[in-house]
Amino acid sequence: MTTSCTRRSLLLAAGAFSMGAAMGLRPLPSSAQQTPRRGGTFRLAIPDFDSADTLDPQLNETRFMMALQYQLRNCLIEVGPRGELVPELATEWDTNADLTEWTFKLRQGVEFHNAKTMTAEDVVFSLNLHRGPNTISEIKSLMAIVTDITATTADEVRVTLAAPNAGFASLMSLSNLLIVPADDREFGKGIGTGGYTLESYEPGIGSRTVRFPNYWKEGRAHFDEAETRCIADVNARTTALQTGQIDAMGGVDTATAMLLSAMPGINLLQTKGKQHYAFSVDCKDPRFADTNVRMALKLAIDRQEMLDKILSGYGSIANDQPLSDAYPFHHPELPQHAYDPDQARALLRKAGAEGLVIPLHVAETPFSGATDMAQLYAEQASQAGITVEIRREPDDGYWSNVWGKRPMFATNWTGRISEDVMLTLAYSRESIGSWNETNWDNDAFNTALTAARGEKDEQKRKELYWECQSLIAEDGGMIAPLWADFLDAVSDKIGHGELARDWELDGVRAAERWWFTA
Repeated sequence: MTTSCTRRSLLLAAGAFSMGAAMGLRPLPSSAQQTPRRGGTFRLAIPDFDSADTLDPQLNETRFMMALQYQLRNCLIEVGPRGELVPELATEWDTNADLTEWTFKLRQGVEFHNAKTMTAEDVVFSLNLHRGPNTISEIKSLMAIVTDITATTADEVRVTLAAPNAGFASLMSLSNLLIVPADDREFGKGIGTGGYTLESYEPGIGSRTVRFPNYWKEGRAHFDEAETRCIADVNARTTALQTGQIDAMGGVDTATAMLLSAMPGINLLQTKGKQHYAFSVDCKDPRFADTNVRMALKLAIDRQEMLDKILSGYGSIANDQPLSDAYPFHHPELPQHAYDPDQARALLRKAGAEGLVIPLHVAETPFSGATDMAQLYAEQASQAGITVEIRREPDDGYWSNVWGKRPMFATNWTGRISEDVMLTLAYSRESIGSWNETNWDNDAFNTALTAARGEKDEQKRKELYWECQSLIAEDGGMIAPLWADFLDAVSDKIGHGELARDWELDGVRAAERWWFTA
């Protein structure tokens, strides 16, 4: 596949990666130095799904839907194994001097599954799905900065912004910003430019796709067919892999990961990335409106015990903010929150909230072990005089019925392509009512985030992102004790290259990137 983009756009949108890395000219680990072969039916089990899942790109919420969408459709930009931006349907991109206008050059000769050739009009239509008063898009807050999208030629699109944004190009890699045929809103047909065509799909059950013979991307989509199955129960997934009913699974149970990795015919894939496990509170709820209460909840959690008992060491201690060291502008000097029940109790007393009783809504959908983590937190928090009442919720429908709709709930963020995308989606004023799950609204944070978007000086931008992380850690409504490694398990007959760090299952692109070795 042809890959090219300007040095300026790489430095602005992808961070400090070398040109060689950005162009995909990186050596693969020796274990992955294999020649991909075609053929076979790839069977994949994913625990994160919803019976309300839809092929509408505006509502691409669960990992199952991401996996299916990536089989069927492409974005303008792909995220590479090391978090770099790689040309996909756009061959190159660049911006003007003040970072308010971005131009994307499009790949020519790309065919949709319905035999239509992709043009700039398709891209304009697809991006506009996420703008305007009638959009139902999950990323409308990110696209709110866009004032105009124009097809300048048949193979070029220009996006105009209301304010400078140094990292705007990275948005074009988001799983919602998939390219579909212009003026075709029958999204359920799954028409796209991806490596597979849709044969069948039943929400909450699974899907079947077949390799698209005219796929434009060389060296991808090796399987004849891909079956993606919805299996919530980790024991059922594990048994299916052990008995050969599936070839790969996401969401390995950390408690049994070591045993699973020792079994013949199975390989454990452990990838360190941006994923964090957390409990979030609604900052507008009277119980959590006081900063002192939110800090008390953070000091009432023993992170080391959580790491040992919940993750079995497959992760590291987090600090109630979302940017791990996988991000270029991670704040390594942020004071670490430590377990301090006495100080937590004092803060509650200061807030007039002694004897705090809180309902904590959980399911295994956000992450395997969420219920155990809630129970452990209840034990730890009791030492600070906090009573945590665990409310077990159904796995199905958790994201649509519980997440962001209860005063306190389990959550899981895998991170996003850039600091701006992560912080804007989860913490900005623009995202309240959509992805801002805590309804947190902090003036200083919003000011710093806006300034960081338009800051060309890397040192100054780093300082602004450090300020954002400090504000979230000290004032925000997310109690995030753990960075969790991605744990997937596959048959030893599966081949792959260097694994991506942005999502599990190789960026949720396993069906496109992997192959059978025998």
